[in-house]
Amino acid sequence: MADLASVLAANGKRCYTGKPISPQECLEYGLTPYLPSPQLINAVNLAIFLERPLLLKGEPGCGKTRLAQAVAHELSLPYEPWYIKSTSRARDGLYTYDAVKRLHDAQLARIEEASKSKVDNLDNYIKMGPLGRALKNEQRTVVLIDEIDKADIDFPNDLLRELDERKFTIEETGEEITAPNPPIVFVTSNDEKDLPDAFLRRCLFHYILFPDYSQLRDIVKAHFPESSPDLIEAAVQRFTELRQKMEKGKAGKKVSTSELLDWFAVLQQFPQDEVLKQLEGELPFPEVLLKKWEDHLRYLENAT
Repeated sequence: MADLASVLAANGKRCYTGKPISPQECLEYGLTPYLPSPQLINAVNLAIFLERPLLLKGEPGCGKTRLAQAVAHELSLPYEPWYIKSTSRARDGLYTYDAVKRLHDAQLARIEEASKSKVDNLDNYIKMGPLGRALKNEQRTVVLIDEIDKADIDFPNDLLRELDERKFTIEETGEEITAPNPPIVFVTSNDEKDLPDAFLRRCLFHYILFPDYSQLRDIVKAHFPESSPDLIEAAVQRFTELRQKMEKGKAGKKVSTSELLDWFAVLQQFPQDEVLKQLEGELPFPEVLLKKWEDHLRYLENAT
């Protein structure tokens, strides 16, 4: 795989290396360890070089959302997350205009003359959204547009101009804002809806594969550095066996990396000898891993 570090350096751009986040940094900045694959690191650097959004897909719980924050931390850049809901509109990410508050202030201004100047200044009622702040920021900013497929089908197309030209207009004032430095944009999707071709054409794409056994072990070790290697090995082994059974059984919802971390957080609270013995028998704390009654019946019955 070609190394983009030299290419980015020649173009005056910093590259992402996937440098591990230390336990001290996690405590200081409220982060969690993130271990990207070489392929994912390469995809991030392609997005930085081409100045295109990076669309990330993968199973829920595979780390799509946390990548943007890890990149922002390593590159020491501002971070603007935008968590999409079913009611989200594209303009919400750019700015919102509080017409109701202005009307309220206008009514008060009839009594208080001093408030009239505030009402006349529309900037007092405009609040920038995550993407708007990123485009306005003098410093290059990392933007996360999380779970874009939750929004209406027209939502991605409504962002085409802003993502393409990296500028937008505040309609109420006529002010046009152009990004002095293009943001690094990450878009995540759980594939609940197909995204429009016009939107996909403007993005790079990477599918985050589920970690293999060795990667799972490294992920658990990074999150729980003080834990016993024997306990990590046994827990990952049992988790992997469960997931393989789910894959053979074509379960709709397979256990995820985030659930493994939650499960291990519980396991390590008990004496190691007791937990190791439990891991050889009936699956301990199945509530953390099995989220459907059918799965409880199927995988607990055949767990031993």
